[in-house]
Amino acid sequence: MGMHSVLEVITGFLYSLLVLAFFQPILDKIDNYYMTDHYAPLVIIVSHVSLGLVAFSLDSWSTSRGDTAQGLGTGAGAALASHVNYQLGLLQDPPLSSLPLTLPPVTTGLVLRSLLRFAIGVAVLLVTRMVMKAVTIPFLCRLFGLPSDDVRQARQQMKVELPYRYIVYSVVGFSCVCFVPILFWILNLD
Repeated sequence: MGMHSVLEVITGFLYSLLVLAFFQPILDKIDNYYMTDHYAPLVIIVSHVSLGLVAFSLDSWSTSRGDTAQGLGTGAGAALASHVNYQLGLLQDPPLSSLPLTLPPVTTGLVLRSLLRFAIGVAVLLVTRMVMKAVTIPFLCRLFGLPSDDVRQARQQMKVELPYRYIVYSVVGFSCVCFVPILFWILNLD
């Protein structure tokens, strides 16, 4: 299958089911806390960074370490964006009279609008990632006294790779959940 064996995929799927079974009863409470509590941003950042530090016990460089940091960073950014959206009043539940929601008829205008939203959203996220990557790696290299001329070598240092992935993908996750929807609203594409 390439990178992972069939047994690893099955095991990962079963672990996911186990985690969902454990957290499903309290997901509403976690969601409510993330959106409403004053200390939620701090808890989000500390919990995601702590999960990453627990997971990164490897002595040598591994792509899985960066991938895990990337996933945790994206999740932290999306959770922070949900908090900001709620605090700004941007997460409005539909009125009960509009439930159940129905799909609009598929028209040429709807398809074109969807493609435009997709193109703008992807472009914004790619530019965000590119800018953050260009700023973060040299900053971290300077901060830790490492040469920044070889980006690949610098990124294999745990003290550069983990903060780099967290910072870049937290901003990307935040942009995806908060900034891009606001941009769609401004462009009347919401």
